[in-house]
Amino acid sequence: MKLTKLYPENQYNYIGNPAGIEVKDIIYDSRREVSGNVFVCLKGFRSDGHIYAKGVYERGCRAFVCMHRLELPEDAVQIICEDTRIALAEGSMALFDHPERKLKLIGITGTKGKTTVASLIWEILNSAGHKAAYIGTNGINITGVMRPTVNSTPESYILAKSFAEMVECGIKYAVMEVSSQAYLMNRVHGLEFYIGIYTNLSPDHISDVEHPDFENYRDCKAMLFKHSKYSIFNADDEHYTFMARHAASMRVTYAMNAIADFRGQKPDLWRAEDSLGINFDCHSEGSINKIELRIPGVYNVYNALAAVAASRIIGIPMEVILQSLSSAVVKGRFEMVRALPNVTMIIDYAHNDLSLRSVLETIRRYHPKRLICLFGSVGGKSHMRREELGRAAGELCDYCIITSDNPDYEEPMEIMKGIEKGILPTGCRYKMIEDRTDAVKAAVEGALAGDVILFAGKGHEDYQLIKGERVPMSERAIIEEVAAKKAVRA
Repeated sequence: MKLTKLYPENQYNYIGNPAGIEVKDIIYDSRREVSGNVFVCLKGFRSDGHIYAKGVYERGCRAFVCMHRLELPEDAVQIICEDTRIALAEGSMALFDHPERKLKLIGITGTKGKTTVASLIWEILNSAGHKAAYIGTNGINITGVMRPTVNSTPESYILAKSFAEMVECGIKYAVMEVSSQAYLMNRVHGLEFYIGIYTNLSPDHISDVEHPDFENYRDCKAMLFKHSKYSIFNADDEHYTFMARHAASMRVTYAMNAIADFRGQKPDLWRAEDSLGINFDCHSEGSINKIELRIPGVYNVYNALAAVAASRIIGIPMEVILQSLSSAVVKGRFEMVRALPNVTMIIDYAHNDLSLRSVLETIRRYHPKRLICLFGSVGGKSHMRREELGRAAGELCDYCIITSDNPDYEEPMEIMKGIEKGILPTGCRYKMIEDRTDAVKAAVEGALAGDVILFAGKGHEDYQLIKGERVPMSERAIIEEVAAKKAVRA
């Protein structure tokens, strides 16, 4: 494709003559093949692509998108712009012939619930016969196969390439998690959403390498609704009014307490032999429907209501929605592993104080004989988070197993000692097992009838990040293997 088709001369400032230059692809990773491609110099919190430009030139690249003039030979064509991330988004969509315009995009934003809401909508759409894809924390699912992603909302080039594949496969809907970072880093620049959904908001991702303050975090979340045809809001959330002010057009609400278009009432917790769930009444469109969920917790009533609202906007019959929700399972989000009789084992992504407390408090409402939590804390993150996790687990559990969770370049035992500081004052009994595989085995081996065991932190992840490498590790597989042996011995 001609370079000037990706970056029109009337929109970008050129240094050098672009006439006749053809490019095969857009790249922003200097380690990739560069010859014949255009290199976009991305500036991040920790690195700056501009410093790699000279090396990329020496390897054969002659077209560069940059935010200032580079010291390169005269045969290098430089495209100067204010923000290379915006340029990457615009060029990527053009490269793939604007596939985003051929899809109906459904975006979900909020602090908690994005993955669950997106997964439920994806399940409902496909159950109704609509071809739908998913993009989010769990990966990219286009034709039933999940591919991993680095971020909940991938870089704009990955989005463009994925959208193009969706169009080629005949997919009509793309359901995607839209993180605050996606707007902060312009990953979703130029995208117009058919439906935008707001779940809730609480302080998160605020640091010197993320959002500078809560207001910035909140404002980035609100951007979604300036670019959505339909906006769906949780009317019970304290930041609902602020978010709703940013809606470009049609507003739809859901709630349990406030008056709303879709309202959940009479939540009823249920516990089976090895699983938990919740039922509730959905009041909407002049009727009442009983909704059954195989995922527990009152907050999942909110997630289900958001999914119902989006599905009804699309026109999916309520009976199809009810049937789909009754069997829906969200990978890594309160995911039940049905492996031992009379023992409930749950895999969940909860990895900070807020999310872990929420999950543990939810489980407590089901009156387990013992509540056991296996968890760790990610390396390279706030040391304060470790102590907070320990305190949350210690205050709410009967027994804890402290272990590793993506220690990366940190020593696992040092991280675990940080957690221990938080758990000690609570008086909760605990054990420390550095190897997570051994820890999972110990938890299953020690399970008693009536126990609920939460394996927290990994969720959908099937690896451990150790010294920069992803070492394969599936908690579900380990649980099922050990449970099978335990059942045989019994």
